[in-house]
Amino acid sequence: MLLNDGVVVVGAGVAGLSAAAHLRAAGVAVTVLEAGPRIGGRARTVRPAVLGGAVLDLGASWLHAAHSNPLVALAGAEDGLVDSDALRTERLSIAGRPATAVEQAAYEACWAAVEGLVPGEADTSLAELMAPLAGNPWAPTIARWEGAIIAAADADVLSAQDWHRNLLPPPNLVAPGGLGGFVARRLGGAVQLGVPVQRIRWDGPGVVVEASKGTVRAAACIVTVSTGVLAGGAIRFSPALPPDVQDAVDGLPMGLLSKVALPAHGADRLGLVDDTALVQQGAAGMTFNAWPLGRAHLVGFVGGRAAWDLAGDDAAAEALARDEVQAMLGRVRLGPGAVVTGWGTDPLFRGAYAYARPGQAGSRAALAAAFPGERLLFAGEACRADGLAGTVGGAWLSGRDAAARLLAS
Repeated sequence: MLLNDGVVVVGAGVAGLSAAAHLRAAGVAVTVLEAGPRIGGRARTVRPAVLGGAVLDLGASWLHAAHSNPLVALAGAEDGLVDSDALRTERLSIAGRPATAVEQAAYEACWAAVEGLVPGEADTSLAELMAPLAGNPWAPTIARWEGAIIAAADADVLSAQDWHRNLLPPPNLVAPGGLGGFVARRLGGAVQLGVPVQRIRWDGPGVVVEASKGTVRAAACIVTVSTGVLAGGAIRFSPALPPDVQDAVDGLPMGLLSKVALPAHGADRLGLVDDTALVQQGAAGMTFNAWPLGRAHLVGFVGGRAAWDLAGDDAAAEALARDEVQAMLGRVRLGPGAVVTGWGTDPLFRGAYAYARPGQAGSRAALAAAFPGERLLFAGEACRADGLAGTVGGAWLSGRDAAARLLAS
């Protein structure tokens, strides 16, 4: 039996690493239990052979809202953060042809109209909020971007208030060595890997955390796993979570954004420069980042229902991505193979990041505020209600705040 008079942190994603670091800095003994074989959670960098060993972030890729993102201050010169917005260009396609300058202007005007929408007191869906733009030919494209691609959930199931709160302002920075690598390098600490937690008893005094390799007794516990894991019952709570806490979890289901990376060694770029975003008009379809930072591949994004329909079928996801590229660019020669992310089928995550259902915009703050018995707290990107939900910066702040609450108590 493991004994610990301090705090147990469940999960070694960004929120868990942040909570542990802040507690340790205050002199508190901390045990971090991670079910998986690595730290970083949904921030993971790989160098797949099919892409020639190029850097690829399977999950989180950007430090969004850099002016208010706390992780930017942790970066050193060797991280070489790059302003992604300054590099990015966009190529719009309509039925396989490039958009004209007039059509491009109409697209940008529609974006401005959507981002100028303000949700009412009643929390409708984003689709309902956008209803006045129903006749605009670019509205379905932007609804797909704002819903399925950015929020990982389709506009008709996404809280308009939560969407509006999380409109991330530029700049958006990227780490050339990968954001997952940045997290592991800058936030790493002592973690017990390969130790899934099975049950948490919080009926006091203190907590008892039952894990695969023993039991930990502690004064308190910070749980940082995804709402998908919480909703799936992988961790049992004794007693059961209070109804208001469970309601908050249920109001924040996991969305899914999947990536399909296609090699493009020796491909004719067809005049495209590095970091070209490929976007096609319509309510369905994928978007791509072509030759990111000059690397010879394309990364396709598919989100929401379409991503869930493809989850677990890598061959179908690759086939769709190849078809979409050909539809937008014509006959471009791509190399064999692909990298397809699997966040939706991974039992340690069960999705990419959480979104709020219509009428549940308050669930993030409610989950962050949950403090059953003053011994059990929750932290993570899903808990952030300040505009950084779904981001690594938001997860870091959530872990910091949970640690601060324990220290204050």
